[in-house]
Amino acid sequence: MKTEWIYGRTFRNREELQQSLFEYIQIFYNRKRAHSTLGYLAPAEHLRNYY
Repeated sequence: MKTEWIYGRTFRNREELQQSLFEYIQIFYNRKRAHSTLGYLAPAEHLRNYY
């Protein structure tokens, strides 16, 4: 997370940091980032294929 999202960014306050982390997890990590344990699919794609 630090190397993919946080490194080099500055945040004005804690709320801005929390919003940024939420976006990283919900938008990038869960929808786009491939995971080796899921056959190199994104979690959202894996769930679509599962159902």
